[in-house]
Amino acid sequence: MEKFTKLSGIAAPMDMINIDTDQIIPKLHLRTIKRTGLGKVLFDELRFKLDGSEIPEFILNQEPYRQTKIIVAGDNFGCGSSREHAPWALLDFGVRCVISTSFADIFYNNCFKNGILPVTVTKDQLDALMADASDRENPELTVDLETQTITRPNGATVSFEIDEFRRECLLNGLDDIGLTLQKVEKIDSYEAQQRESQPWLYR
Repeated sequence: MEKFTKLSGIAAPMDMINIDTDQIIPKLHLRTIKRTGLGKVLFDELRFKLDGSEIPEFILNQEPYRQTKIIVAGDNFGCGSSREHAPWALLDFGVRCVISTSFADIFYNNCFKNGILPVTVTKDQLDALMADASDRENPELTVDLETQTITRPNGATVSFEIDEFRRECLLNGLDDIGLTLQKVEKIDSYEAQQRESQPWLYR
């Protein structure tokens, strides 16, 4: 998993509440177990008409938001069904951070497993960041996980809290597999002892 330390990029304002996982990636696209190639169908039904042409009013179809790395969204982002394809699609599109006042629990947990930082802020802070993202002339934010701050275009900073264990995992690029591999010496030692004491298990 790619490390997350500091991210500077265009932030897209999505001032809607209850953006659910079916909006993030419709169930039609859940037939794959690959993590790549899903960016093209991120927000599929909001981005495209039935004939495949773009819906020009949707924010990610507009400049400069086609290069979005950060989404500033309304309350309860990622609600709905528990599909890990949702963070896969965001990541494949290039989004590595979502800022909101609250997240659905399963989506929130899945973000950390896939190298995406979900940042929870207050309503007043979200309003300020939403206004920043809506300024097409300079919608860039900087999210620093080490200092736990978001730097706004005017230089002001917004602090955020995050669980220390999850923070360390993101900073070091450790998903569940990476955490397990940190204990590979103990695993190898256990297996060697088991082979010696219970060899019939390995025949």
